[in-house]
Amino acid sequence: MTAKAFLVTLAAGMLAGCATADTEMTMTAPEAQSRPNIIVIMADDLGYGDLSSYGAELIKTPNIDRLATEGVKMTSFYAGAAVCTPSRAALMTGRYPIRTGAQHVFRAQFDDGMEPGEVTLAEMLGEAGYATGMVGKWHLGHQLEHWPTNQGFDDFYGVAYSNDMFPFDLFDGTKRIESPVDQTTLTARYADAAVDFIEQNADDPFFLYYAESFPHIPLFHPPANSGRSEAGT
Repeated sequence: MTAKAFLVTLAAGMLAGCATADTEMTMTAPEAQSRPNIIVIMADDLGYGDLSSYGAELIKTPNIDRLATEGVKMTSFYAGAAVCTPSRAALMTGRYPIRTGAQHVFRAQFDDGMEPGEVTLAEMLGEAGYATGMVGKWHLGHQLEHWPTNQGFDDFYGVAYSNDMFPFDLFDGTKRIESPVDQTTLTARYADAAVDFIEQNADDPFFLYYAESFPHIPLFHPPANSGRSEAGT
Protein backbone atom coordinates (compact mmCIF):
# COMPACT_ATOMS: atom_id res chain seq x y z
CA MET A 1 0.00 0.00 0.00
CA THR A 2 2.74 2.46 0.70
CA ALA A 3 3.91 1.72 -2.80
CA LYS A 4 0.56 3.21 -3.77
CA ALA A 5 1.15 6.18 -1.47
CA PHE A 6 4.46 6.61 -3.30
CA LEU A 7 2.55 6.98 -6.57
CA VAL A 8 0.32 9.61 -4.99
CA THR A 9 3.41 11.48 -3.79
CA LEU A 10 5.04 11.17 -7.19
CA ALA A 11 2.00 12.66 -8.90
CA ALA A 12 1.72 15.42 -6.32
CA GLY A 13 5.36 16.36 -6.90
CA MET A 14 4.89 16.28 -10.64
CA LEU A 15 1.94 18.65 -10.30
CA ALA A 16 3.70 21.09 -7.98
CA GLY A 17 3.21 24.58 -9.36
CA CYS A 18 0.36 23.54 -11.66
CA ALA A 19 -2.77 25.64 -11.89
CA THR A 20 -5.49 25.30 -9.29
CA ALA A 21 -9.11 24.51 -10.03
CA ASP A 22 -9.78 28.24 -10.36
CA THR A 23 -7.23 28.64 -13.14
CA GLU A 24 -7.96 27.86 -16.76
CA MET A 25 -5.29 25.57 -18.18
CA THR A 26 -4.25 24.87 -21.73
CA MET A 27 -1.33 22.80 -22.95
CA THR A 28 0.62 23.03 -26.13
CA ALA A 29 1.49 19.82 -27.99
CA PRO A 30 5.09 19.71 -26.67
CA GLU A 31 3.81 20.25 -23.12
CA ALA A 32 1.31 17.42 -23.49
CA GLN A 33 3.99 15.08 -24.82
CA SER A 34 6.28 15.88 -21.87
CA ARG A 35 3.70 14.71 -19.34
CA PRO A 36 4.18 11.02 -18.50
CA ASN A 37 1.14 8.77 -18.72
CA ILE A 38 0.28 7.19 -15.36
CA ILE A 39 -1.27 3.76 -14.83
CA VAL A 40 -1.91 2.53 -11.28
CA ILE A 41 -2.75 -1.18 -11.05
CA MET A 42 -4.32 -2.50 -7.85
CA ALA A 43 -5.14 -6.18 -7.27
CA ASP A 44 -7.69 -6.81 -4.53
CA ASP A 45 -6.29 -8.97 -1.69
CA LEU A 46 -3.13 -9.90 -3.60
CA GLY A 47 -0.64 -11.20 -1.06
CA TYR A 48 3.01 -10.22 -0.85
CA GLY A 49 4.03 -13.80 -1.65
CA ASP A 50 1.55 -14.34 -4.51
CA LEU A 51 3.93 -13.00 -7.19
CA SER A 52 6.87 -14.99 -8.47
CA SER A 53 8.99 -11.81 -8.35
CA TYR A 54 8.45 -11.88 -4.57
CA GLY A 55 9.13 -15.58 -4.15
CA ALA A 56 5.96 -17.42 -5.13
CA GLU A 57 6.81 -20.86 -6.54
CA LEU A 58 3.36 -22.19 -7.47
CA ILE A 59 2.07 -19.04 -9.18
CA LYS A 60 3.91 -17.72 -12.24
CA THR A 61 3.49 -14.01 -12.93
CA PRO A 62 5.98 -13.22 -15.72
CA ASN A 63 4.36 -10.00 -16.94
CA ILE A 64 4.20 -8.49 -13.46
CA ASP A 65 7.75 -9.74 -12.82
CA ARG A 66 8.84 -7.77 -15.87
CA LEU A 67 7.52 -4.58 -14.26
CA ALA A 68 9.66 -5.37 -11.21
CA THR A 69 12.72 -6.11 -13.34
CA GLU A 70 12.48 -3.03 -15.56
CA GLY A 71 11.14 -0.70 -12.89
CA VAL A 72 11.34 -0.53 -9.12
CA LYS A 73 10.60 -3.41 -6.75
CA MET A 74 9.51 -2.22 -3.32
CA THR A 75 9.95 -4.50 -0.32
CA SER A 76 9.27 -2.45 2.83
CA PHE A 77 6.05 -0.49 2.89
CA TYR A 78 2.90 -0.10 4.96
CA ALA A 79 -0.77 -0.20 4.01
CA GLY A 80 -3.16 2.67 4.66
CA ALA A 81 -5.48 0.02 6.10
CA ALA A 82 -5.94 -3.75 6.07
CA VAL A 83 -9.34 -3.74 4.35
CA CYS A 84 -10.88 -2.56 1.08
CA THR A 85 -12.54 0.82 1.55
CA PRO A 86 -10.06 2.68 3.77
CA SER A 87 -7.03 1.43 1.83
CA ARG A 88 -8.58 2.79 -1.38
CA ALA A 89 -9.41 6.09 0.28
CA ALA A 90 -5.75 6.40 1.30
CA LEU A 91 -4.63 5.63 -2.25
CA MET A 92 -7.00 8.11 -3.87
CA THR A 93 -6.39 11.00 -1.44
CA GLY A 94 -3.00 10.41 0.18
CA ARG A 95 -4.70 10.98 3.57
CA TYR A 96 -5.35 8.86 6.61
CA PRO A 97 -8.66 7.08 5.89
CA ILE A 98 -10.29 8.24 9.12
CA ARG A 99 -10.03 11.82 7.85
CA THR A 100 -11.94 10.99 4.68
CA GLY A 101 -15.03 9.41 6.25
CA ALA A 102 -13.92 6.06 4.82
CA GLN A 103 -12.48 4.36 7.90
CA HIS A 104 -14.62 1.20 7.56
CA VAL A 105 -15.73 -1.14 4.77
CA PHE A 106 -18.76 0.23 2.94
CA ARG A 107 -21.53 -2.35 2.59
CA ALA A 108 -23.94 -2.77 -0.31
CA GLN A 109 -26.99 -2.30 1.91
CA PHE A 110 -25.89 1.12 3.18
CA ASP A 111 -25.50 4.46 1.43
CA ASP A 112 -22.28 5.71 3.04
CA GLY A 113 -19.33 6.87 0.97
CA MET A 114 -16.12 8.85 1.00
CA GLU A 115 -16.71 12.56 1.64
CA PRO A 116 -17.44 14.17 -1.76
CA GLY A 117 -15.22 17.13 -0.84
CA GLU A 118 -12.08 14.98 -0.67
CA VAL A 119 -9.55 15.85 -3.37
CA THR A 120 -8.59 12.73 -5.29
CA LEU A 121 -5.57 11.93 -7.42
CA ALA A 122 -7.89 11.92 -10.43
CA GLU A 123 -9.08 15.46 -9.66
CA MET A 124 -5.50 16.70 -9.27
CA LEU A 125 -4.43 15.17 -12.55
CA GLY A 126 -7.58 16.32 -14.33
CA GLU A 127 -6.80 19.90 -13.34
CA ALA A 128 -3.33 19.41 -14.83
CA GLY A 129 -4.79 18.48 -18.21
CA TYR A 130 -4.90 14.70 -17.92
CA ALA A 131 -7.66 12.46 -19.22
CA THR A 132 -8.70 10.33 -16.25
CA GLY A 133 -10.22 6.86 -16.38
CA MET A 134 -10.99 4.10 -13.95
CA VAL A 135 -11.53 0.40 -14.63
CA GLY A 136 -12.48 -2.10 -11.94
CA LYS A 137 -13.55 -2.01 -8.30
CA TRP A 138 -14.32 1.38 -6.74
CA HIS A 139 -15.65 0.66 -3.21
CA LEU A 140 -15.72 4.27 -2.03
CA GLY A 141 -19.50 4.63 -2.17
CA HIS A 142 -22.16 3.40 -4.60
CA GLN A 143 -24.48 6.41 -4.50
CA LEU A 144 -24.16 8.92 -7.34
CA GLU A 145 -22.59 11.63 -5.15
CA HIS A 146 -19.77 9.21 -4.29
CA TRP A 147 -19.41 7.67 -7.76
CA PRO A 148 -16.01 7.73 -9.57
CA THR A 149 -17.31 10.19 -12.17
CA ASN A 150 -18.08 12.59 -9.31
CA GLN A 151 -14.60 12.13 -7.86
CA GLY A 152 -12.51 13.25 -10.80
CA PHE A 153 -12.74 10.38 -13.29
CA ASP A 154 -13.89 11.17 -16.83
CA ASP A 155 -14.65 7.51 -17.53
CA PHE A 156 -15.57 4.54 -15.38
CA TYR A 157 -16.07 0.88 -16.26
CA GLY A 158 -16.40 -1.48 -13.37
CA VAL A 159 -18.15 -2.46 -10.16
CA ALA A 160 -19.19 -0.59 -7.05
CA TYR A 161 -17.73 -2.86 -4.39
CA SER A 162 -16.32 -6.31 -3.55
CA ASN A 163 -17.40 -9.41 -5.45
CA ASP A 164 -18.78 -11.09 -2.31
CA MET A 165 -21.43 -8.37 -1.97
CA PHE A 166 -24.83 -8.30 -3.66
CA PRO A 167 -26.15 -7.11 -6.01
CA PHE A 168 -22.86 -7.41 -7.88
CA ASP A 169 -23.45 -5.45 -11.08
CA LEU A 170 -21.25 -4.10 -13.87
CA PHE A 171 -21.43 -0.42 -14.84
CA ASP A 172 -20.31 1.66 -17.79
CA GLY A 173 -20.25 5.17 -16.42
CA THR A 174 -23.41 5.38 -14.36
CA LYS A 175 -25.29 2.87 -16.52
CA ARG A 176 -25.81 -0.65 -15.19
CA ILE A 177 -24.96 -2.96 -18.09
CA GLU A 178 -25.07 -6.42 -16.48
CA SER A 179 -26.83 -7.71 -13.36
CA PRO A 180 -25.37 -9.83 -11.91
CA VAL A 181 -22.05 -9.74 -13.72
CA ASP A 182 -20.57 -12.97 -15.08
CA GLN A 183 -17.40 -13.07 -13.00
CA THR A 184 -15.69 -15.64 -15.23
CA THR A 185 -15.44 -12.92 -17.90
CA LEU A 186 -14.81 -9.93 -15.63
CA THR A 187 -11.02 -9.72 -15.84
CA ALA A 188 -11.02 -9.99 -19.65
CA ARG A 189 -13.58 -7.20 -19.92
CA TYR A 190 -11.63 -5.03 -17.51
CA ALA A 191 -8.56 -5.52 -19.70
CA ASP A 192 -10.49 -4.61 -22.86
CA ALA A 193 -11.86 -1.46 -21.22
CA ALA A 194 -8.37 -0.44 -20.06
CA VAL A 195 -6.93 -0.90 -23.55
CA ASP A 196 -9.82 1.09 -25.04
CA PHE A 197 -9.17 3.99 -22.66
CA ILE A 198 -5.45 3.99 -23.45
CA GLU A 199 -6.06 3.92 -27.21
CA GLN A 200 -8.69 6.66 -27.07
CA ASN A 201 -6.32 8.94 -25.16
CA ALA A 202 -3.04 7.99 -26.84
CA ASP A 203 -2.39 11.53 -28.08
CA ASP A 204 -2.82 13.23 -24.71
CA PRO A 205 -1.51 12.61 -21.19
CA PHE A 206 -3.73 10.18 -19.32
CA PHE A 207 -4.17 8.65 -15.87
CA LEU A 208 -5.66 5.17 -15.65
CA TYR A 209 -6.58 3.58 -12.32
CA TYR A 210 -7.01 -0.15 -12.94
CA ALA A 211 -8.43 -1.83 -9.83
CA GLU A 212 -8.73 -5.57 -10.48
CA SER A 213 -11.48 -7.32 -8.46
CA PHE A 214 -9.43 -10.49 -7.94
CA PRO A 215 -7.94 -12.42 -6.19
CA HIS A 216 -10.55 -11.30 -3.63
CA ILE A 217 -12.78 -14.29 -2.91
CA PRO A 218 -14.95 -15.85 -4.25
CA LEU A 219 -12.52 -16.77 -7.04
CA PHE A 220 -13.55 -17.06 -10.69
CA HIS A 221 -11.60 -17.65 -13.88
CA PRO A 222 -12.36 -18.32 -17.55
CA PRO A 223 -12.74 -22.07 -18.20
CA ALA A 224 -9.85 -21.84 -20.69
CA ASN A 225 -7.51 -20.94 -17.83
CA SER A 226 -8.19 -24.07 -15.78
CA GLY A 227 -5.07 -25.92 -14.74
CA ARG A 228 -2.60 -23.15 -15.61
CA SER A 229 -1.61 -22.47 -11.99
CA GLU A 230 -0.06 -25.05 -9.67
CA ALA A 231 -1.78 -23.21 -6.81
CA GLY A 232 -5.25 -24.18 -8.08
CA THR A 233 -8.09 -21.78 -8.83
